[in-house]
Formats: sequence, C-alpha cells, structure tokens
Amino acid sequence: MSGDSYKVTDLHATYYITCTVVNWIDLFTRLRYKEIIVESLQYCIKNKGLKLNTWVIMSKHIHFLGRCDPPHRMSNFLRDFKKFTSKQFIESIESSEESRRSWLLDKFAFEAKRTNRAEKYKVWKDSNHPVDLNLVDHLQKLDYIHNNPVRAGLVYNPEVYVFSSAADYAGRKGILEVELM
Repeated sequence: MSGDSYKVTDLHATYYITCTVVNWIDLFTRLRYKEIIVESLQYCIKNKGLKLNTWVIMSKHIHFLGRCDPPHRMSNFLRDFKKFTSKQFIESIESSEESRRSWLLDKFAFEAKRTNRAEKYKVWKDSNHPVDLNLVDHLQKLDYIHNNPVRAGLVYNPEVYVFSSAADYAGRKGILEVELM
C-alpha cells in the first residue's frame, strides 16, 4: 500500500482530503482535466452521497473538506472517484491534441509499473492524506484550501478562482454544490 499512516477510520466523518497526481505532475493546467474533476464531483454529489463543504483544484492536486452520507462510504467514494477520473484523464490525453501526450502517458505508465498498483497507467498517488475534521481546526483547513490559488499566484482574491468553493463562502454561487460550514 501507500505506507501513509493517515486513514479513513470513520466512514461518515467529515475529512480534509488531498488527492495528488503522481510525481507532482501539473496535470490540471489544462481546462479539460479540471472539467473532469468537476463533472466527477458533481456526479458523486448527486449519486454517491458526497457532501462537499469546500474544495479547490490546483495544478498538481486537489483539496476538499467533505463527507459521505450513509449508506455511502468515504473510502468507497475516494476509490471510485480516483479510478474513474484516472480513466477519463487517460482517454482525454489519448484522444486530444495534448502537447504533452507522450510524456504524460510515459510518466503514468512508468508509475504503474514501478508501483505495481495499476494495470497500465497510474495517475493518482495512493494516499489521500485524510484528516478527520474532529481532530483539527476546520476553519484553518477551509482558509488553507481557499487561499491555495492566492499562494500559488493564480489570483489576488480567492473568491474569483473558478475551480474553488471560495465564491460560495463569499456569498456567490460557485460551480459545485457545497454545504457551507
């Protein structure tokens, strides 16, 4: 496995989750790959019991605070989300005019072989670094998530970054349904 000591122990608790692309590859610099994340999260909200509190897509990873309502389970959501989005990314890379096609496929294929954790391509790191929000300051995590694009120099104000829930917390409607904390 990943060797990560962080684990989802309460399948219905609210967690701070980080999903990272292998080798910190900047996959999410392309709009299409961010759209795959958004579409998948929308599906999970509607069909897999995901309750999203806050989220952000950065170039190499995503952060979110959320939980899954019974009978759905956080661990199942994470497994299915990563498996589905991985397939979608690879299909998009193979069928588009991606300038980094060969390089990306080579990196993802190498990681699958190196780790022996995927059949052909491995896009996501195994770990999700889940932190139960009962054990940390949820407002600090919320602030950290929303200010990620500011720290990365993408925007001056977090609420104008489209691929984040910061607009929802500023009183506007973002692109995903969130439950404000």
